[in-house]
Amino acid sequence: MTDELELLRNWDTDAAPLTDPTRAKARYRLLNAITREQQHSDAAPSRRHALRLATAAVVTVAAAGTTILITEDDTDGGDHRDRGDRVSGTATPRMANVSAVTVLNGAAAQTGRHEKPVAPRDDQFIYSKRIIKETERKTGAVKTYEDVNWDSVDGSQRSLTMELGRVIWEEPMKKGESVWPPREWSKLKKLPTDPKKLIPYIAHGGPSSRSTSDFTELEWSHAYFLLGELLKWPVLPKGLRPAAYKALALVPGVKAVPGVKDSSGRTGVGICYPESGFATGRYLIFDRGSYDFMGFRDERTSASGDKTYIQLSHVVDWAIVDRMKQRP
Repeated sequence: MTDELELLRNWDTDAAPLTDPTRAKARYRLLNAITREQQHSDAAPSRRHALRLATAAVVTVAAAGTTILITEDDTDGGDHRDRGDRVSGTATPRMANVSAVTVLNGAAAQTGRHEKPVAPRDDQFIYSKRIIKETERKTGAVKTYEDVNWDSVDGSQRSLTMELGRVIWEEPMKKGESVWPPREWSKLKKLPTDPKKLIPYIAHGGPSSRSTSDFTELEWSHAYFLLGELLKWPVLPKGLRPAAYKALALVPGVKAVPGVKDSSGRTGVGICYPESGFATGRYLIFDRGSYDFMGFRDERTSASGDKTYIQLSHVVDWAIVDRMKQRP
């Protein structure tokens, strides 16, 4: 990451603001640099582990599947890739013909019909349990993890999270820090439920007048990644999850990949953005008939670089609770 960091260190804060395309390109380069570094580490990172930059409002990604930290002031703070409609064997005609837009809009409609409004108090916690099935590609060795989390609703209390079975205690955020997706319910409620407004909002870290018709490929890639991270959050305000699905459907180049299996061994349709270099092997998996969401597929590489792990995950339970370590 030397080139990107040196660029930021040497950047004169009194200089003219970066243009939108330049800012998007810088974000994309950082995103890829950080991901490459994380892929050479076996250690499970904290969901708040992040590159801290002395640059205002720079968004950075800790690792695939983790929370993104945003600093707003100076602080020191099987293989389905790029196969189109054919995946490891012959797909059924029904699966091969389905489009990403059809799946995502179907998922939005399905979620909208069944989601129930929730309104947690600031002093409560969001409990969630996620099952992760990790398979080493060469040997086929499988490990299953049960990660249980208690996240403070307003971010003012310590949260307990797990990464591949490892417990991580997270202290309340410091002034000028936030995470993506937002922890605070009040911030989640501010996110637009209009897909066309949600995309520029998350791509630029707040309300934006920039039209998606002017987005560069790098900006679309950035928006797609952040939408996927938002959908990993177990509980969202009413209307936000369907909006995120519809927003993904608006991303140019998004693809439906048949024959992707979830952590229970069920075969569904994977949704991916193959042009995104930092999201290789990452899919959202949906039932091919009902469009119900089935889970996520991710990949990670060992520190030595000679092992690749396929991760399949899904949330099996969640609830709003009053106390840390309280279960429903």
